[in-house]
Amino acid sequence: MSWITDFLTSSIGRKIIMSLTGIFLITFLIVHLAGNLQLLKSDGGEAFNLYAYFMTSNPLIKAVSYGLYFFILLHTVVGIALWAKNKKAKGKRNAMVSKESSTWASRNMALLGTLIFAFILIHMGDFWLKMKLDQTPYATYDGQSYKDLYALCMMTFSNVYFVIAYVIGMIVLGFHLWHGFQSAFQTLGLNHPKYTPIIKGLGKIFSIVVPLGFAVIPVYMYLFMK
Repeated sequence: MSWITDFLTSSIGRKIIMSLTGIFLITFLIVHLAGNLQLLKSDGGEAFNLYAYFMTSNPLIKAVSYGLYFFILLHTVVGIALWAKNKKAKGKRNAMVSKESSTWASRNMALLGTLIFAFILIHMGDFWLKMKLDQTPYATYDGQSYKDLYALCMMTFSNVYFVIAYVIGMIVLGFHLWHGFQSAFQTLGLNHPKYTPIIKGLGKIFSIVVPLGFAVIPVYMYLFMK
């Protein structure tokens, strides 16, 4: 089984892990945004609370969510390991990336990733942990009680400082995706003169539209849903 160790400790192995976990997390962002947009419905939070109940009670979704936590941690740890290895080899010609051929985001992926990880921890502490500790109010629909996570979001996003912090977090995410999206596919060998420009274009659109979608939610709630 030494080949597994060799793969996990090699630069190419770590880059492949980063790519696969990154693509999984990109997919998660789409699903998560679709769910969070339920917050903007004018139904007193019913759609969002029912969505949250489904996501936290369905056995398959719960199993996937544990995989998500693992992939977030793995993506972060491997990313830091790659950054440390590249920094150590910075003096070597093959390890250097000239500023002319790289973007600010590509040169600071470790910093951006670390900030995103910190944001995730704070975000989970403010929502996920309170839900798990049963520190949320309840709402009743059709005679059944559900945890009122909508009310928790309303309370959180009534604080302008939380809104600003959330928007900053989404800006950081956008920069991370600006390089990370196309880099994930490139690492997996999906390089072609015909398709690479399309992937890069989709990556740029994704890195703007998805973080913007997340950022709009707290801003809209703060301004129009008090």
